[in-house]
Amino acid sequence: MGLLRRVFGGARGQEAVPSLELCDSSRASGTQDSLRADTVLAALDIDAAINAHERWKTHLMDYLEGRTTEGLDPAEVRRSDRGALGRWLHGVGGELLGDQAAYAVLMARHQYFHEQAAMLVELAQQGEWDKAVQVLHGGYRYGSSQVVLLLKELKRGLVQQA
Repeated sequence: MGLLRRVFGGARGQEAVPSLELCDSSRASGTQDSLRADTVLAALDIDAAINAHERWKTHLMDYLEGRTTEGLDPAEVRRSDRGALGRWLHGVGGELLGDQAAYAVLMARHQYFHEQAAMLVELAQQGEWDKAVQVLHGGYRYGSSQVVLLLKELKRGLVQQA
C-alpha cells in the first residue's frame, strides 16, 4: 500500500468550509436582495460540496493506504447518493441547480467517479496494485477532476446571475 503513497502523494491540506454567516438572509430587503442571498447561499453550498468530495477522496486513500481499519464495500462505493456530496446533489443541490445544463453532466460524472472508485477498491481488495494504480491515475482522477470542474462551473453560473 505504500506504493500508492509514493505515486499519489500524501494527504492534502483541507480548505476551510466558508461560514454560512456570510449570507444573512434576515438583512435582505425585497425580492432582489432575497434572490441574491439565496444565490450566495447556494454558492457557499457548492464550496461545501467540493470540500465533501475532497474529504471522501481522503477517506478512500486512507483505506487504500491502510490508515483505517474501516472496510469499504465496492457495492456501496459505487452508489453515488450515499456520501455528503451525493446527498447534496440528490437533495438541495438538485433543487437549486437542477435546471442548469451542467447539472445533468455533473450527475453523470459523479456516478462515473463512483464507478471508478469502486473498481479501485475491488482491485485493491484483490491485491491487483498495478491495475489499481492505473485506475487511480486514469478514470478515477479524471472523474474526480470533472466533478470539481463542473461544480465550479455551476458556481460561476450562479455568480454571473447575481
